[in-house]
Amino acid sequence: MSRDETKSILERSLSKGNQEYSLSLYTLLFAEMVRYCQDRANSLDDVADMLAEMGKDVGWRSIDLLYHREKKNKRDNKILDILLFIKKTLWTKLFGKEADKLEQAADDPRNYYVIEKEPIICKYISNPKDKSSLNCAAFAGGVIEATLCAGGFPCKVTTHWHKGTTFMIQFDESVVDREKV
Repeated sequence: MSRDETKSILERSLSKGNQEYSLSLYTLLFAEMVRYCQDRANSLDDVADMLAEMGKDVGWRSIDLLYHREKKNKRDNKILDILLFIKKTLWTKLFGKEADKLEQAADDPRNYYVIEKEPIICKYISNPKDKSSLNCAAFAGGVIEATLCAGGFPCKVTTHWHKGTTFMIQFDESVVDREKV
């Protein structure tokens, strides 16, 4: 055994990340998370809220690690920069590919949309007919919201069925005002 193999987890470098993941394990874990939420919720909105809260935990933990690994600790201070970071870097690290689209609302400068036609986390989740309005991608919405809030861009993210799954990001007015300055 070499010295690198015997290092404890605390002695290993943060810069080396494993790019591989098992899709079957990932989907099994997510299916169990959905079932856990369904068993403890009173309504479909509660299930979506619980999934979003779980996603927020992932988002809060991911941003520091990804900024360290990918950007050498340089933080984004523009809305478009952090949204592109989420669309490309964060999405690739969590889901194995970039998000499909990033759009800004024509009527409101506070609203942006991240569009994912077929979220990988929902690929093997089938909702019964009585729960067809449940969008399990609320988990990813929670990841986006926590990432933006942790990055200094307070916002609210909601998940909708439109062109696949659309994550509507509504930034606080203070973020838009800061962007103008």
